[in-house]
Amino acid sequence: MQKIDKKVTKVISYIRKMNGNSSDIVDRIIKIDNKKVAYVYLESVCSEDKISDFIMRSLSYDAKYKKNNLFENIFEYLKNTLYSSKYKIIDNYDELFTLIASGFTCVFVDGYDKSIVFETKATLDRGVSEPTSNSSIIGPKDSFTENHLINLGLIRKRIKDKNLYFEDMKIGRRTKTKVTIAYINDIAIKDKVAEVKNKLNEIDIDGILDSGYIKSFLIKQNQSTFPRIIAAERPDLVCGALLEGKIAILVENSPYVLVMPAILVNFFHSPEDYYQKSINASFTRFLRFIAFLLAVLGPGIYIALTTFNQELIPDQLLTSLAVQRSGVPFPTAIEIIIMIVSFEILKESDIRTPNPSGTAISIVGALILGEAAVNAGIVSPIVIIVVALTSICSLVFNDIEFISAIRWWRLGFMLFSATIGIVGFIVVLLLFMIKLCSIETLGVCYITPFSPFSKVGLQDSLIIKPRRDMKYRPSFLTNNIKRMGKKK
Repeated sequence: MQKIDKKVTKVISYIRKMNGNSSDIVDRIIKIDNKKVAYVYLESVCSEDKISDFIMRSLSYDAKYKKNNLFENIFEYLKNTLYSSKYKIIDNYDELFTLIASGFTCVFVDGYDKSIVFETKATLDRGVSEPTSNSSIIGPKDSFTENHLINLGLIRKRIKDKNLYFEDMKIGRRTKTKVTIAYINDIAIKDKVAEVKNKLNEIDIDGILDSGYIKSFLIKQNQSTFPRIIAAERPDLVCGALLEGKIAILVENSPYVLVMPAILVNFFHSPEDYYQKSINASFTRFLRFIAFLLAVLGPGIYIALTTFNQELIPDQLLTSLAVQRSGVPFPTAIEIIIMIVSFEILKESDIRTPNPSGTAISIVGALILGEAAVNAGIVSPIVIIVVALTSICSLVFNDIEFISAIRWWRLGFMLFSATIGIVGFIVVLLLFMIKLCSIETLGVCYITPFSPFSKVGLQDSLIIKPRRDMKYRPSFLTNNIKRMGKKK
């Protein structure tokens, strides 16, 4: 690491040279007691009001500097007068560039090879707003933002416990992105925390721009299409996970916090489940599970029964299906593939189109395309019903990776069912179950608490028991299983 020069003119020249003389670099040299004092900052990330109101005001008052050791007096004076700022004394250029880009103002004194830096960061982030992807019907309306400190504060204000630990590290050779591991020390399993830290420390990449960048480093991407990490936008969801013994990873400039380990039943849960009666929440979770089965299995079952195994369909229904299919030139599998691809394109266009017109385009497009396809004799009406039902069922879930996993397995069921009928469907179903059983994250099986069986875990799985009855945490997440007890 190259040391800072003693001449302030050389320091400023070197900073400008190394940054390509960037237009947002601001520097100024002033004289105090016949000594040159300089300060440097980036106006694109710094607040000039903070610089002029605090640093410049302190530097302009030179009565404190009239002693022999100018360096010590200036730095001591600044430390004792700028109470509201973070400060640090550095002696090398590598750290200097990182701090300048992070919104710090650097002060140099002629004749000394060190610098004192103060945080004068400008507010470049949006305020706390309502969640967009994990919408809140009842419960808190705040969500994480791109501001790292605000995200930490949203967790801290909910969990006021001395055992809530935040551990920082910098990842990215060029971006130097701050990544924070959050966990409750006396609940989380130490080995799992250490494993997460090791995986993060092993990351060697140019830059981290969002929390999604580090997902592939935390898990093996080719192990499964199903997500094993939850990307949460809601602080209450993250805090609930921490209280169970899970680990959260917050990434600077990202409004999504990663929570691990994640298991299959987590994607059938919603924070609202804990804010209403358990019997109502259990019914809603059961509906989500039915929607999941229909979204994955629906088209495959229809293709298998209508193409190869008509004997399994009641006669009256089979006659109705045959009448509907009369005049349709394509096999059932081709019909469904055409309509599913059309629906996915419409859904993608809805996502990419601005909100005021996106929903209208998707609804009108689906109605017109469906009706036109039936009238043209390209597809049968029952295919429109099957595709619409399965596609709507997939919209019950808001995790993008979980929806993508449903798409892939739905396609697998369709292809095997179109090839060898119900036998192919059963073969893929067995592979599907085997695959789910083989997935694990941080040593936790993906289909826990069903296998391995956990009685405590079943209390908050596809059903949810009243909060007063959930006295213990799942043992597969923590060794500190006592959640509730009598007050002494």
